[in-house]
Amino acid sequence: MKIYGIPNCNTVKRARTWLEENGIAYEFHDFKKLGLDENTIKQWLTQKPWDTLINRGGMTWRNLSDAEKAVVTDNTTATQLMISKTSVIKRPILVQNNILLALGFDEATYQQLFKQ
Repeated sequence: MKIYGIPNCNTVKRARTWLEENGIAYEFHDFKKLGLDENTIKQWLTQKPWDTLINRGGMTWRNLSDAEKAVVTDNTTATQLMISKTSVIKRPILVQNNILLALGFDEATYQQLFKQ
């Protein structure tokens, strides 16, 4: 299992803490340091729409100019944005065997996923 995010994000911290407290092994992928490749994002886009993967409430999105926001209209333009500004992605993203299990952190969702 892999969890994607950035280490200083409070939501990512809560998710990682929950996984650790419940004895669930995972690999952390820091996409600020390691980046993301186009194939990973394309895989996610087969499971979630681009406008769900992009965190429009976050500072990265809000700091984009109106012109930059207006360009993001489909999977291709969203992919380019997510590659160039990884912190625009809603996080954490929990993936197992290429299946996107959860987007964001909700304790009830994690409990259901792991039958806790």
